[in-house]
Amino acid sequence: MHTTTGPGPGLHAAEWGELPTAAGELASDAPADAFAVPGFDAVVRLVSRSLHVPLVALVLNGGGAYWFAGGNEVAGQHPLVLHPLYRQAMRSQASQVVPDTLLDPRFRDAALSLDAAPEPIRFFASEPVFALTGQQIGALCVMDRVPRASLTDSEHNALRDAAVLASTGVVLRHYLGRTDPITQLPHRHAFFDDLRAHLNAEVPHAWAIAIDVAPVQRFNAFIRAMGHAYADELMRAVAHRLLAWIPQGTRLYQVGTARFAAVLPDDRMLADAARLDDLIARLRRPFDCLGIPLTIQPGVGLLRINANELRGGDPLRLVMNASHEAQRSVRGWAVYDRTQDQRHQQEFFLVTELAAALTERAELDLHYQPRVDLDSGRCVGVEALARWNHPTLGSVPPSQFIGLAERAGLMHSLTQWVLEHGVAQLAAWRRAGHDIKLSLNVSSTDLGADLVGRLQRVAAHHDLNLEALELEFTENTLLEHSAATHRHLSAIRALGASIAIDDFGTGYSNLAALRQMPATSLKIDQSFVRGMGSSRHDEAIVRSVTELARSLGFRVVVEGVETMQLYDSVLGMACDEAQGFHIAHPLPANEVPAWLAAHRGALPGRRAV
Repeated sequence: MHTTTGPGPGLHAAEWGELPTAAGELASDAPADAFAVPGFDAVVRLVSRSLHVPLVALVLNGGGAYWFAGGNEVAGQHPLVLHPLYRQAMRSQASQVVPDTLLDPRFRDAALSLDAAPEPIRFFASEPVFALTGQQIGALCVMDRVPRASLTDSEHNALRDAAVLASTGVVLRHYLGRTDPITQLPHRHAFFDDLRAHLNAEVPHAWAIAIDVAPVQRFNAFIRAMGHAYADELMRAVAHRLLAWIPQGTRLYQVGTARFAAVLPDDRMLADAARLDDLIARLRRPFDCLGIPLTIQPGVGLLRINANELRGGDPLRLVMNASHEAQRSVRGWAVYDRTQDQRHQQEFFLVTELAAALTERAELDLHYQPRVDLDSGRCVGVEALARWNHPTLGSVPPSQFIGLAERAGLMHSLTQWVLEHGVAQLAAWRRAGHDIKLSLNVSSTDLGADLVGRLQRVAAHHDLNLEALELEFTENTLLEHSAATHRHLSAIRALGASIAIDDFGTGYSNLAALRQMPATSLKIDQSFVRGMGSSRHDEAIVRSVTELARSLGFRVVVEGVETMQLYDSVLGMACDEAQGFHIAHPLPANEVPAWLAAHRGALPGRRAV
C-alpha cells in the first residue's frame, strides 16, 4: 500500500490494490495516480465529532481507501489493511454495526490495529455509499479502540448523512478525476486527452487497442440474470487481467460500459501475433465472479491513428468497429478495415432509411410472381415479393434489405407492411374475378402468438377469406422450436390459411418433425432445380424429394424453373406447381391482370401434353 499525492486540497487514496478479487482478498500493484475526494476531510471532522470516534475510513469497491486517524490522514508508511471479512460485510446494502469485534465470532480473528496504538479495533460501524445510479460504490466506516453498546439514533443518522456527503464527493472525484467509479480507471474523455498529448510532431501516429468484453445483448443478459453487482465484479476482474497484459507504463481506460482501451507504446506488438493471441487466451479463460464462473466473448480491435485524424474524427469509433468484428471471429482480434467500416456505415444508413420508408414514405412496393398448376397450366397463385426503390440509391436488392431488417429489429414492421398491402391487393383482384391465392414470406421472428391476431385483423379489414392466403416459412424456421412452432402453425391453419415450407433442401431436415408439422405445401429450393439441366444428381434429388413430399401429403411446388427444358422435366415428376422466370418474372401489381388474361391456358399442363 502507498499514499499518493496530487494537486488540490483534500484526502488522497491510500491504495492497497488496484482491484479486489471475488473473495475479497487484496490485490497488488496499485495505480500511481489516484485522485482526491473533494471535501472528504470536512466529512471526517463532522462524523468524528458527532460519533466521538478516532478512526474514519472511506472504502471503495474499486480498491481505494481514504483513512483518517485522530483527524489526520494516515501516512503511507503506516498502511492500514482492512480484513476481507470487513469488506465482505461492507458490501451489503445495509448498515453494519459491530459493538465489540472480540465478541463477534466473524471478526474475532480479523483484528485491525494502528502502529501508534497497538490495541486492536474493538468497535466497527459502516454505512453504504451509493452512486447517483443507486449502485453501491463503497462504505463509510467508523472505528474505535474501545467497545460500545451500539449507535444511538442520532449517531446513526449522523453516519448516514456523512455517507451521503461522501457519496457526493466520490461522484465529484470521478467527474474531476475522469475515472470510472466501478474500475477506478480513467474514462473516455481522459483517453482522448491523453491521446492528443501523445501525438505530436515527434510522434505522428500511434496504435490504439480496444477490448470489448461481450456483445451488448450478452452483457445485458449478465445483468438481467445476476444483477449489476455481478457485472461490476466482472468488469473489475477483466480490467485486472488487462492490466497484467498491457506493456508497463501503459494506461488502461474504460471507454464504455463493457469496453476498455489503451494506446500502445509502439508498433512491435502488432508484429508479434502471439502476444495478441495470448491476450485472447487470457480473456477466454473463465472468470470467477462472486463465486460464479463465467466465460465471456471478447473482441480486440487495433487501429493505427494519425495526428490529423484527431481533428474532427473519432478514432475510438473506428477501433470499436474492429473489436466488434473480432468478437465474431475465431481468432478474437482484428485490425481496423476501412472497407468493412464503410460497409457498416452504409448498412446503418440503409436501416434508418428503411425505417423511414416503412412509416413515412412510399418507396416500398410489392411485385408478384405467378405460380402455375402443372396439371392444367393455369395460374393458381402469386407470391408477393418486397421491392425497395430508394430516391437516391435506386433499387436496393431484397437480399440486402431483408437481412438488414432482421438484424435491426425491423422485420415485424416489414412483415406487417407486406401483409397489409398484399392482402389489400389480393382482395381487389378477387373482387375483379381473379381466382388466385397469395403467398407471403414470413420471418422466424414473426412466428409467434400475435401473428394469428394480425392475420385476423388484416383479413377482416379487407373482407378476405383467409383460405386465399398462404404463409411461407423457411425449413429451418419450422423445425427450430417444434413445440411452440407446432402450436402457432396449428392456430394459423385453424383460420383457414395454408402453410408452405420454403427453400426445402437447404436446411437440416428432421423428417419425423417435418411429418408432424401442420404444413400444406413444400417448396423445393431453386438451387436444386436450376442444376437439373447439367447435373443428374440434382435431378435425382428433386425427383426423390417430390415423391417423398407427395407421400407425406404435401402439395409440391418447384421454384427456379427458368427454361422450357426445366419446365418439361418437372412435368414428368410428382410436382403440383411450378414457379420461375420461364413462367413469369415478378410483376408490378398493375401488370398482373393483363398477364393473367394473356396467359390463360397458354402454358402446357400434363392434361395437354
